[in-house]
Amino acid sequence: MSDIDLSLPAELLLAEGADAGSFLHGQFTTDVLAMTVGSWQFSAWLDAAGRVRFLFHLMRMTEQRWLLLLRGGRAEDLRGELARFVFRAKVRLEALPAGRLGLDAARSLYLVRAQGDAITLGCGEFSMTTADVQAGAPLRDRQIRAGWPWLFDDADTRDRFTAAALDLHRLGAVALGKGCYPGQEIVARLHYKGGNKRRLGRITLSRSVPRGTVLKASGGGYEIHLLDVVDVDRACAAIAVIPRDIVGSTQQAHDVLCTDGTMARIDEVWGESPHGPASPR
Repeated sequence: MSDIDLSLPAELLLAEGADAGSFLHGQFTTDVLAMTVGSWQFSAWLDAAGRVRFLFHLMRMTEQRWLLLLRGGRAEDLRGELARFVFRAKVRLEALPAGRLGLDAARSLYLVRAQGDAITLGCGEFSMTTADVQAGAPLRDRQIRAGWPWLFDDADTRDRFTAAALDLHRLGAVALGKGCYPGQEIVARLHYKGGNKRRLGRITLSRSVPRGTVLKASGGGYEIHLLDVVDVDRACAAIAVIPRDIVGSTQQAHDVLCTDGTMARIDEVWGESPHGPASPR
């Protein structure tokens, strides 16, 4: 597994100004204006076809100051694309210097704290921080187990999956009752009328492969797209987008033999209904 980078990037985008909240509310999938100062939520920016372009933790630092911690993608890319829609709104967008995320002590879910230049997000039994603390596999493994997807640049996952395929409803990253935003019609259609053919799942692999690998199931032609892969305690854990036809309606673990000889054991598949955001174990 020496070729797999264990660290997580801390790509931060700042949005501030009198119109910052309303501007973000009109672009993102969640109810931005309902957030309280000192809190965070999962949110996303979609394309017109409902595919997830950027996934992030959205933090409200003050009444007019917001931070986005991207779960993949580059903050400067998002800044440049959002800037095209600012027009006359009083909002300033700035990509902050990138860093690395680390694992820190337990802190209440959805709380955020700024201390100097460090930002800490409460995740329940642990927290994520931009401070110089423990990084690497333990943090990524916890998020894989919780079903928190990461759209790494090197894994070809941006602009590829719908909000339903990434199970963003479960994470609280989709507000069905809010007004229009890019991709909103597709999100609502898949939620109320069905049609989503992919689900998010946690799997154990018989060997290490790079994140972004697409495994093909033997005999069915089904593809398993690995969003992240990490070795922990001699096991290779992964979070993946899995075709519904592979898992069907069962929630029991079962094995899938892939054409390259890799055995993928599907340990857990998350549903599509809004059950409330998941907390890492």
